Amino acid sequence: MISSFTQSAKPINGSDVILRRRSPAPIRRFSCLPPLPAQKSQSSVVCMKSALHISSVSNFGPLGTQKSDLITCKSYEADRSQPIESNIELTVAEAPSEAAKKAKIGLYFALWWGLNVVFNIYNKKVLIAYPYPWLTSTLSLAVGSLIMLFSWMTRIAEAPKTDFEFWKSLFPVAVAHTIGHVAATVSMSKVAVSFTHIIKSGEPAFSVLVSRFLLGETFPGPVYLSLLPIIGGCALAAVTELNFNMIGFMGAMISNLAFVFRNIFSKKGMKGKSVSGMNYYACLSILSLLILTPFAIAVEGPQMWAAGWKTALSEIGPNFVWWVAAQSVFYHLYNQVSYMSLDEISPLTFSIGNTMKRISVIVSAIIIFRTPVKPVNALGAAIAVLGTFLYSQAKQ
Repeated sequence: MISSFTQSAKPINGSDVILRRRSPAPIRRFSCLPPLPAQKSQSSVVCMKSALHISSVSNFGPLGTQKSDLITCKSYEADRSQPIESNIELTVAEAPSEAAKKAKIGLYFALWWGLNVVFNIYNKKVLIAYPYPWLTSTLSLAVGSLIMLFSWMTRIAEAPKTDFEFWKSLFPVAVAHTIGHVAATVSMSKVAVSFTHIIKSGEPAFSVLVSRFLLGETFPGPVYLSLLPIIGGCALAAVTELNFNMIGFMGAMISNLAFVFRNIFSKKGMKGKSVSGMNYYACLSILSLLILTPFAIAVEGPQMWAAGWKTALSEIGPNFVWWVAAQSVFYHLYNQVSYMSLDEISPLTFSIGNTMKRISVIVSAIIIFRTPVKPVNALGAAIAVLGTFLYSQAKQ
């Protein structure tokens, strides 16, 4: 067992005995060693029973010429993998990891917004040529479920460890998710994509009202004040909408309410559960698919689907099949990325990201579909989105 102190290029080595001094001067104590009681004898000995690694030494000059009575050293024992001191800052090592985390979050946001925009474009194209929102919603969930089942079977993604209690707690979440998904699709089949998302910007207002009157929760004054621009902006946008449709309007409102209950049930049911965001949404898609399929068959039915499919193929051609596949795949991907981002960011950051997503979808849809927009209508949309942003700030 060997220990060493280093001053400049001159090491001082020893075995068993680190430092031996035969002068009547008082004992100088090392900060990394316990205090030694004063001895009457003129010789003082400091011994170590295990190897000592010295990481840094300060104020350690030639013996007998020290200007300070304190020698500071940082060390750790040979059988330890970390220094004894726990407050050592590794700023050099932490900097790359922090930068990598920010880059990862930025990538999630870019994918989330981009995939959502692409989904809404293809979804609207499909609904214009094939106005069967119940089947369209079912296909979105079916394709996403197949993607995840294939990923689990091939071990591309690790399958979640679930039990009966997990699925039981997930069931009300899946019911709310199914209603919200279908209602939003019905809305987009009747009105412009931009209008649907303007109305869906009012979701925070539903969240506060449901939590206040059904759950008895109270909120700070700024939260209630932030609802005024949300409600006012949505109302202004709805009144001035050139292609207003009551079914489309009610579909977006029902979707808002359903997603509020989905969030509430999710918070209550998932406490203590350890399932990643990606797998959680995959399980949610599978259960929602099982719930939605019989209702889709009852409302529209295979005969209507077959006749509409034949008409769409004759009018659009093979591209129609690509549109259906694309809207289904991109629906799953954008939702999956949004749930994955929840593992990395705070709820506040997620709310801000969701607000910015609405802006990107509204602007993209207006440009691509050349939706006519009045200045007053645009003002209402801007006020509603601004209110949503203020709500996300006040909620924290």
